[in-house]
Amino acid sequence: MLIRFGYEIVINCWSSTPIVTELSIEDKRHPDVRVPEVFFTDPDVENSTYRDVFGNLCRRFIAPPGNLMIRSDCVIEDSGEVDVISPDVEQIQVSSLPDDTLLYLMGSRYCETDRLSQTAWNLFGHTTPGWARVQAICDFANQRIAFDYQNARATRTAYEAYEDQTGVCRDFAHLAIALCRCMNIPARYVNGYLGDIGVPIRDPMDFSAWMEVYLGDRWWTFDPRNNIPRIGRIALARGRDAADVAMLTSFGSHILNRFTVWTFEVDTPSLDGPIR
Repeated sequence: MLIRFGYEIVINCWSSTPIVTELSIEDKRHPDVRVPEVFFTDPDVENSTYRDVFGNLCRRFIAPPGNLMIRSDCVIEDSGEVDVISPDVEQIQVSSLPDDTLLYLMGSRYCETDRLSQTAWNLFGHTTPGWARVQAICDFANQRIAFDYQNARATRTAYEAYEDQTGVCRDFAHLAIALCRCMNIPARYVNGYLGDIGVPIRDPMDFSAWMEVYLGDRWWTFDPRNNIPRIGRIALARGRDAADVAMLTSFGSHILNRFTVWTFEVDTPSLDGPIR
């Protein structure tokens, strides 16, 4: 299966403004690329890349005063298979977890484990540790929060999502991540592309948020917002929560004038043809 994906973002800055974006695909998918990323800005600006503390590829540049268009387009080959399910995988005791997973047990900007710990144990203390417990947490988040773009709020935390019972995909992810951490399951936030391949089209295309949890000896994908295995997931960046993987960070004032995201199946490895 071939998937074309990309974005076009137009911002307006009042003065020269440093910008950092985290919109490049994860390293392990590079061998799957069939049409290399075409990245450009209008007007053209110099840019460079670096790695953040989580290993995500970041791009930095200085936006000039006025409108700046940032655009990327790419084609990748995908297996066409849905997310892997492994119901028998076990939860690892904290004392036996790898060192680099312990960070993802801690509270973070949007995932307040201190405020949700007792709630988590009340709700899930009776569940079977491992995959079943994580799935129970995803089921709860999926049912607790009503998806509504009109109620999106960039500052909403996991606890507030639990209380408000409304939000967007990042809120589902934050709540499930926080509850997993409260139950001693390492959980991290993932930002990426997820098209409507194999499912009815429900919403305007956007970047998506889901989570990965550490069970057994590896990280596994869970998606509390959709809560079903999906096809064509393309990860961009991982971190403790959304604060670590912001798609665009400006070190100065800007206005977002246009924001378009696309990801859809194509027949040939080409960037020709309309963007859906």
